[in-house]
Amino acid sequence: MASGPVASLFPAASLPEDAVEMGRIQDAWGVKGWVRLHAHSADTEALFSARDWFLLPPEPRYARGFSAFSGCTRLSVDEVKAHADGLVAKLVGIDDRNTAEALKGTRFHLPRSVFPPTPEGEYYWVDLIGLEVVNREGESMGVVKDLVATGPTSVMVLEYTEPVDGVLRTAERLIPFVSAYVDAVDRLARRITVDWQKDY
Repeated sequence: MASGPVASLFPAASLPEDAVEMGRIQDAWGVKGWVRLHAHSADTEALFSARDWFLLPPEPRYARGFSAFSGCTRLSVDEVKAHADGLVAKLVGIDDRNTAEALKGTRFHLPRSVFPPTPEGEYYWVDLIGLEVVNREGESMGVVKDLVATGPTSVMVLEYTEPVDGVLRTAERLIPFVSAYVDAVDRLARRITVDWQKDY
């Protein structure tokens, strides 16, 4: 349990039901309380527009020595900006390097409801994770496990099972998320239809 002046910066809060883990605080950046971020995906627009972030401590296996706070806390965001090949942020009340270092490993979340709307035909990665992918013939290609940025396009990483020597094994399939192969995304039905075959 945190105590002392640092703890007073981190009031207890409730994690929203629609919270999405956006990334982690890697370390302090500079001497004025800025932190360096590791974003889980290339969809970072929501980070720039959100006024508040919900923070959770690192998972137990990474939490050795972490004592800034326990449970969930909510901090206001002063500024987020791109720097070199990543992002850095200034959180309200975090004004020196020592306090920023105390947040190393913290997981930061946003409510899905605060994400800016996307243009027609564009989607946040988080909205695609977990959707089933089927081809035009109705064959299941797998479930979206992740998306990977490859230059100007993104690639869906699908997880599926197949029998190998009479035993079901888990395997992965890659399908570019581009209009040439993706026919439709139905978020309500949690399904993506693609022009793709199992032997591609």
